[in-house]
Amino acid sequence: MRLAMVAGEASGDLLAASLLGALHERWPDLTTAGIGGPRMQAAGFEAWWPSDRLAVRGYVEVLRHYRAISKVRDELAERLLADRPAAFIGVDAPDFNLGLEARLKRAGVKAIHFVCPSIWAWRGSRAQKMAASCDHVLCLFPFEPELLQRHGVAATYVGHPLADLIPFDPPRAAARAALGLGERDEVVAILPGSRRSEIEAIAPAFLRAAARMRRERPGLRFVLPIAPGLRGLVEPLAARDAPGVDLQLLDGRSHEALAACDVTLIASGTATLEAALFKRPMVIGYRMAALSWQIMKRLAYQPWFGLPNILCREFVVPELIQERCEPEALARATLAWLGDEAGTRRLRARFDELHHLLQRDTARLATHAIAQIVEKA
Repeated sequence: MRLAMVAGEASGDLLAASLLGALHERWPDLTTAGIGGPRMQAAGFEAWWPSDRLAVRGYVEVLRHYRAISKVRDELAERLLADRPAAFIGVDAPDFNLGLEARLKRAGVKAIHFVCPSIWAWRGSRAQKMAASCDHVLCLFPFEPELLQRHGVAATYVGHPLADLIPFDPPRAAARAALGLGERDEVVAILPGSRRSEIEAIAPAFLRAAARMRRERPGLRFVLPIAPGLRGLVEPLAARDAPGVDLQLLDGRSHEALAACDVTLIASGTATLEAALFKRPMVIGYRMAALSWQIMKRLAYQPWFGLPNILCREFVVPELIQERCEPEALARATLAWLGDEAGTRRLRARFDELHHLLQRDTARLATHAIAQIVEKA
């Protein structure tokens, strides 16, 4: 059995790696290759290109890298059509994967997309594109299959693998001990994103917010997980924007940081769902290029930006997006959680419900769906 896969950036690498273990259990002789990251490679995946080649955000930013990314996609398609796998699995990265899937599907290669693009938040026109691109979509959220089926797209709800990976009762004491934090310390986790472009746009405001919080509450401790290869970018920003702040820079270890913290200041994205599954209060911030933001605002047709709010269908945590993502507002909203025990308890109850909803043994269900498609072929 041979499958091809493409996963973009850190979140896709994590999702794909969780799937690979179950796929190997189903087919012990399985080989997989394509585009992937370090977690996938640790699970036996052969990465012809690294996943960070696709880690570009926003409309304007993608245009700058379009030629290089398009060249990779063309070369990958030619390689897969010359030596066809049993199926292709595109993990998230819809701007890259849907076009590739359409080309492979037209040529008779089964195309599966893992992670439904957020057609329920914006870019609803993608549903029609998916009907032409994929044979099946594996959905992380329970309301997505019905939306896709309205457009003739076959889909299966498989739950979210993070809900299986993250313990229902987070190991706060163990995480604090591992990070050298005291039981009574007040701890803020700073997560400004996992992509270089995100950190350049978001980290300065987050770090300046940390400096403001520290001035108001001198005993605060801060932890900041850094994605692989980005320490050289983060360290000078921390020195410039948060001088004198008790800021512990971590190589990875984002789950330990979320388990240990009292509240997190966090960039919008998959990490916000991780924070919700760790049952942590949060303030969501985000910035992007001005033109990209104007385009996205016009495409949006619901009021929420962050995943916890989208899934709960209300603003359960603050969102400070674009011009509102500035240090004073970020610091004020983050500190507000530290003084709101009743609000924190209510939020924990909502996140408990969310965890139960998403916990479905995702890798096993996804593998079963993939097997039905492959073996039918």
